[in-house]
Parts: sequence; C-alpha cells; structure tokens
Amino acid sequence: MMDWLQQLVNGLILGGIYALLSLGYTMVYGIIKLINFAHGDIFMVGAFLGYFFVNHLHLNIFVALILSMVFTAILGVIIEFFAYRPLRKSTRIAALITAIGVSFLVENVMIYFLGSNNRGFQDLSNPVFKEVNYEFGSIQVSNIQLLILFVSIFLMLALQFIIKKTKMGKAMRAVSVDSDAAQLMGINVNHTISFTFALGSALAGAAGVLIGLYYNSIDPLMGVTPGLKAFVAAVLGGVGIIPGAALGGFVIGLLETFTSAIGFSSFRDAAVYGILIIILLIRPAGILGKNLKEKV
Repeated sequence: MMDWLQQLVNGLILGGIYALLSLGYTMVYGIIKLINFAHGDIFMVGAFLGYFFVNHLHLNIFVALILSMVFTAILGVIIEFFAYRPLRKSTRIAALITAIGVSFLVENVMIYFLGSNNRGFQDLSNPVFKEVNYEFGSIQVSNIQLLILFVSIFLMLALQFIIKKTKMGKAMRAVSVDSDAAQLMGINVNHTISFTFALGSALAGAAGVLIGLYYNSIDPLMGVTPGLKAFVAAVLGGVGIIPGAALGGFVIGLLETFTSAIGFSSFRDAAVYGILIIILLIRPAGILGKNLKEKV
C-alpha cells in the first residue's frame, strides 16, 4: 500500500510538468483553433536556456527559471508573428503543416548549433540544487520533487488568476468565443493572441527547466515525446478548457508512473497513446468538455 502511495506522489509530480506543458496547447487552440506542434520544442528550448543560465552564468535556479520563461515567451511571440499570423485566414491544414515545419526548424537549428548529444542539466562542479530526501512515513520525497510540485501549482494558479481576474484575461476569453465580435468591442485581437502565445510558451519554458532538473538530462529532441503527451493530456481533459488541460496532465503523469510501477515501463508511452484512442472513441470532447451541436 505504501509503495502505491509513493507512486502516487511520483505521478503527481510528473503530472505537474505535463500539466504546464498541456496548458499552452489548450490556450492556443482555444483562441485560434490551432494545434501548435512546435510547443514541445519551446519546452526543449526552455530546458537549454535553464542549462545555460545555471551552468554558464551560474545563476540561482529560481532566477534561471524566470529568465527561461521570459525568453521562451519572446520566442513564442516571434513564432506566432512570423509563422502563424500570416496564415490566420488560411485553412487549418495549412496552419497545421506550418506548425510541424516550425517544430522541425527549431529542432534542427538547436542540433546544428549545439549538437545532438545528451548533456547533464546540473554540472557536478556546480550543483544548482543539491538533492535532499525527506521521509514522511514510508513515502520519500526529494526537495527537487517538492520544488517541481510547488512551482507547477503556483504557475497554474497564477494562470487561472490572469485569465479570470485581469483585463487581458477577459480579452482572451472574449476572443476565444468570437474574435470578430471582440474586435468590434475594441479588443486588439493580434495583441491578445500574441499574449496567449507568450503565456503558453512561458509555461512550456518553465516545464523544460523543471524536467531538466528532475531527470538531469537534456537534448535537442527531448520535446517531441513530452509534447505529444501534453497534447494527449489536453485532449483527455478537454482541448480548449484550461482546468481540463491541468487535469489531463496529472492523469497522464499518474498513468505513466503506475504503468512503470507494475512492471510495464516499456509500454508506458503506449499506455498514454492508448488512453487517447479510448477517450476519442468514448468521449471525444474530453473529461471536462461538452458535446455541442452546431446549427447549419
């Protein structure tokens, strides 16, 4: 029983990272109905930025986290401006192909300049966050795991506050319902969409730093699999629904952890994609989504 409780804790911590990553997917889709497949690569860039700030500039992990969020937010706005904005009135398939192209571009640029080798996030000569284990009964939790959990929850609560209580958050909700009507009411749609990309990319950057700290290994292709899993989490919770994306992230984290715990670690990715197929067959709108009928 205690071993299952330990796996529950581990699953929640991993799920917090997936939740941060899936929020970017769901926000962008809610605003412009685009699946941003380059989102996982922004996550990867965030991990490399954190690596640079920690190991080359020797900054504190919290400072590195904030700076990585700032730079990935800027990267997200640049991608939206040059790649997605010109195609906003085009077909969805054109935007989707562009998103895949941007993903390959970011990956190959990183490989060209930094190489494709794995590298440890923490330089042993400069331990950024020395691991300390705490025991609560038979449950063991490290300070790194607690950092990941608390940062994830804090960022999700901050996002909810921005969307529900700020002027820009109200603009985001208005644009997601009807962008033309929002524009008639004086809302700058372009600025709102750019802010959405910045917000989602900042969360992805934070997730990249946290995953690098957790696994102590990063590489230019590290965003592919977590990006797909975060997309599955967004669909599972209800794509376009922010609480649903967070819920889906935690569910995927728990699913992966328990699949490994019962001795099927080789099939944990298959379990995630299998749950996607099941949810699309049984409840296509996701756990918190609603099936809406459209009048023709």
